[in-house]
Amino acid sequence: MTKEFDLATLLAERGAERYELHARHLNHQLPRMLHTIGFDKVYERAEGAHFWDADGNDYLDMLAGFAVMGLGRHHPVVRKALHDVLDASLPDLTRFDCAPLPGLLAEKLLSYSPHLDRVFFGNSGTEAVETALKFARYATGRQRILYCSHAFHGLTTGSLSVNGEDGFRKGFAPLLPDTAVPLGDLDALARELKKGDVAALIVEPVQGKGVHEAPPGYLRAAQELLHRHKALLIADEVQTGLGRTGKFYAYQHDDGVEPDLVCVAKALSGGYVPVGATLGKDWIFQKVYSSMDRVQVHSASFGSNAQAMAAGLAVLSVMENEEIVANAAAVGERLKSRLAELVDRYELLADVRGRGLMIGIEFGRPRSLKLRSRWTMLQTARKGLFAQMVVVPLLQRHRILTQVSGDHLEVIKLIPPLIIDTGDADRFVDAFTEVMEDAHKGGGLVWDFGKTLVKQAVANR
Repeated sequence: MTKEFDLATLLAERGAERYELHARHLNHQLPRMLHTIGFDKVYERAEGAHFWDADGNDYLDMLAGFAVMGLGRHHPVVRKALHDVLDASLPDLTRFDCAPLPGLLAEKLLSYSPHLDRVFFGNSGTEAVETALKFARYATGRQRILYCSHAFHGLTTGSLSVNGEDGFRKGFAPLLPDTAVPLGDLDALARELKKGDVAALIVEPVQGKGVHEAPPGYLRAAQELLHRHKALLIADEVQTGLGRTGKFYAYQHDDGVEPDLVCVAKALSGGYVPVGATLGKDWIFQKVYSSMDRVQVHSASFGSNAQAMAAGLAVLSVMENEEIVANAAAVGERLKSRLAELVDRYELLADVRGRGLMIGIEFGRPRSLKLRSRWTMLQTARKGLFAQMVVVPLLQRHRILTQVSGDHLEVIKLIPPLIIDTGDADRFVDAFTEVMEDAHKGGGLVWDFGKTLVKQAVANR
C-alpha cells in the first residue's frame, strides 16, 4: 500500500542521511569539503539572523545564504504573503493572460529607479544577467561585452563569459565575445570602446569577489564614455541591490549614474521562491519586443509566477515599513568602524573595506619573523588558507557562520541579513578579536587547523 506523502515524517526518518545522500546523488565534493573544513553541522531550525542546532545552541549567520536572506529566514510578513497566495488558488502561469502580481511588483521595483521603465522577471541572478546581455546585444546590434577583472556575474554560459575568475571559466570555452578591463580604469575602457563593436559594460558597483568598490566617479564617467560610443551600462545589483550597501542600489552612491539595465535577484526572493529581475529603459525593450511576432522572443518558464511575485512584493513592503536600508547603513557603519580599529592592533590584518552590510576583511603578510614564517608556509601551500583558518574557529568556537570571499583570496566577506542589530555586530567583532588574539599568539585552533589545510592542499596538487 502506497503511503500518503508526509514531509515531516520523511525528514524525521531520513534527515540524518543528509551528507550521505549528497555524497551519493549530488555534488560529491560538497560534503567532502564541509567535512574537511569542519562545517558539517546539522542545523535544526532558523529564524531571522540565527540558526539553532539539536542541542539548542545559537549560531549567528553572517553569510545570509550568499546574500539571499536579506530579511533573514522566515520573516513573518513574507511567510504570510506566500500562505495567502497559495490559499488564493490563482490561475497561475496560464501564459495567455496578464496577471496582476507581476505588474504590481514591476511598478514597485521601478519606483526605486525612476529612470528605468520596464522589467523582465526570471528565476535567478544569472538569468537576470543573461537577459541583460541578450537585450544589450540586440538593442545595440553589437556582440562584444566588457566586464571588470575579478567580476562574478553567474555561471551559465552567457554570464560565465563575463566572469573574471579563470577557475570558473576553465574548460567551458568557447564563450561569448568578451573583454576584461580593470575596475576603475577609464583609459582601458576608452581603448576598447574605440573599436566600435562593444554592446555594453557590465559592472558590480561593489565586487563580491574581494569586496572591491568602484572608485568614486568611475561609474558616471564610464556611463558617459559608453553612451558617447553608443554602448550601454549594465549594473549587476544581484548581490549589492535591495539595501545591501546602505542604499537601495549600490550605484546610487555615485551621483548621476543611471544604468541602462539593472539586474537584481537574491534578496528579492525573501529567501523562499527564486526570482530574478532585469530592469531596463523603454527603448531597449521596444527593440527586443518589436512586434507581436516577437512576443515570446525572450521568456522564462517560471518567470513571473505568483509565489515569486508575492514574495517580492512582501519583501519590498517590509523594507519600507521596517526601514531595512537605514538599518543596513547604520549597523554596517558600526561593524566596519569597529573592525577598522583592529587593523593597527593586529599585523595579520591588512584592511577592512566595503559599504553597508557588505564588508571585506583582508589579511596580509605580517612583519614579525615568527608569524611571517607561518604565513609563508601557508601561501606556499595554497593562497587563501589563512582566511579559511579564521573562518573555522569563528564557527567552531564562537558559532558564527561566515566564509571567504573567493578562492585563493585572503579575504573574509561579511554579508549578513540586513536585519542584524548592533548586538549581533558586536558579537561578531568580539569573536573576531578573540580569534585574532589567538592567531597572533601563534597557537590554538587557528594554526592547528592550518596544518590540516596545508596537508589537504598538498594532497590535492
